[in-house]
Amino acid sequence: MKHFSSSLHLFNQMCSLGVPVNEYSMSIAIKCCCQLNRTNDGFAVLLGSCFRRAIPPNVYIYSALLDGLVLEDKILEAEMLFKKLVKQKLCEPNVVMYNTMIKGLCKFSNNVTALALLRLMEQKNCKPDIFTYNTIIDSLFKDKMIDDALKLFKEMVCNKSILPDVITYTSLICGLCKFGRWDEASKMLRQMEDEKISPNVHTFNVLVDAFCKEGKVEEAEAVINIMIERGKAPDLVTYNSLIDGYCLRGEMIKAREIFYSITLRGLIPGVVTYSSLLNGYCKNLNIEKAEQMFHEMTVKGLKPDVVTYSTMIQGFFQVGRCVAARRLFDEMYAQGRIPNECTYRIVLEGLCKNRQVEEALSLFHLVGDSKLNSDIAVYNILINGAGKYGKVDIAKNLIGVKPRITGSNQTIKRKDRTTTHLDTDSPPNETVGLRFPTEDTDTPLRLENRV
Repeated sequence: MKHFSSSLHLFNQMCSLGVPVNEYSMSIAIKCCCQLNRTNDGFAVLLGSCFRRAIPPNVYIYSALLDGLVLEDKILEAEMLFKKLVKQKLCEPNVVMYNTMIKGLCKFSNNVTALALLRLMEQKNCKPDIFTYNTIIDSLFKDKMIDDALKLFKEMVCNKSILPDVITYTSLICGLCKFGRWDEASKMLRQMEDEKISPNVHTFNVLVDAFCKEGKVEEAEAVINIMIERGKAPDLVTYNSLIDGYCLRGEMIKAREIFYSITLRGLIPGVVTYSSLLNGYCKNLNIEKAEQMFHEMTVKGLKPDVVTYSTMIQGFFQVGRCVAARRLFDEMYAQGRIPNECTYRIVLEGLCKNRQVEEALSLFHLVGDSKLNSDIAVYNILINGAGKYGKVDIAKNLIGVKPRITGSNQTIKRKDRTTTHLDTDSPPNETVGLRFPTEDTDTPLRLENRV
């Protein structure tokens, strides 16, 4: 266990007692500050203690500070510090420092700069390692730059003679599966096992999730069986994917069975688990069961997130319970869950499909110039709603101001990469007024070819 606070307390005692400190102890103290998200304190230690004691900051101290800035998402400040170190030759960056910067850049999808930094490493004769390549390859896949990721992988193996590890292969398999390139994913999996690299829990979870999103829950179950045979215990992420897979197929009895089996396996269902079930019930228009599950999760102390609320709000609209949708929306906002673009679209479409185009239009004008109205999908919803119910003038006016931008589909994506699909199809019913804020085994592991 890492006791950063205790280490800092001990360092302060050393300083107050006059115990000599050196660059090594100083770098540890600064690292502790940064790991506690107190990077400003880390800079204070640097400016105060280092210079007062005539201890010149070294690459380890600067690396700790850079890491702290990245941890706190202060990527611009990290870039400024890194450039200053290089330009003023305050220290010669090592592979750890480069990797820290690359990690930060990839965190914000700045792949172009990350790749430029990789080339700078080569120019400075600083040899990139497996972490360097893994970070960029994974980021490229997340940004749908599949061919660039595969090209970099080939460069790593063929040109740099860096052997891929389980993290490399997992990123490759995940990316390829996600974009339906099953043959290549299967090839990577065989290549991985040929090199005696055993899939870890995350690798198996990637496969389970990929199969479930394709509706191939039988194949997902087979992967879980192989996983258990190889001594890898399925975790909550594994079962969340499986529950979501059965929910997507409308097999709620099976999804519920897996849900209850989780606790028997010593696992505790989380917000994602409940949200998957809620989505399944809402898709099947079983809003009463969804309400029951929503109440159950709150009783158990779980706090619904934006995805949970959005799923339930959409479920209410689907069955025409607009007042209940409004009530839950107000509760969502009261609980500090700020509605996002997807929530906004759900509300607009729910209102339009329940013949409340004026209410939807009022909400649209209330939001005004917010980024929520910068999505072409918003205009499509309103135009379709107005046209469907005979409000042609409204539709014509909206066509005149429709932005020339690319819209997004109605899929809510979580930070933990679980995806909840949201459908809309609701009959007319009640009226509602809404306000909106502006803000090891013989069993082979294979992937079959999928279309």
